Amino acid sequence: MPTVRVEVEISRDELMKAVEQLSPGDFSLFLSQVLALRARREAPSLSASESQLLLRINQGLPEKIGRRYDELIAKRQAETLSEMELGELLHLSDVVENLEAGRLDALATLARSRGGPLGEVMADLSIPHRCQD
Repeated sequence: MPTVRVEVEISRDELMKAVEQLSPGDFSLFLSQVLALRARREAPSLSASESQLLLRINQGLPEKIGRRYDELIAKRQAETLSEMELGELLHLSDVVENLEAGRLDALATLARSRGGPLGEVMADLSIPHRCQD
């Protein structure tokens, strides 16, 4: 699809309304591009590998999956989860766990490349420590 450069002034609210109209796939692509832009602006001296690591670290769960996962957790807590939903919840739990493991791996790689402790890198990126009780 050809593109044409047009300069316009648009408010942040108008921009958000435009973004809300994107399809899920286009939204994910747009989000990745915005995160890459933020990484370039905040640390213009980042290497390509560090930029890729930051994209992996900041990658979130797709909204549809996250919403369904939350619904199933709520049903489990209310003890109204069917056997089929339990299977779906177990599958989504694996998806979430794999995403988190990938994020942690990227964080550890970034910490090694910077020569600092993981906790320090997490603090630099404003990522809270989550402890399980």
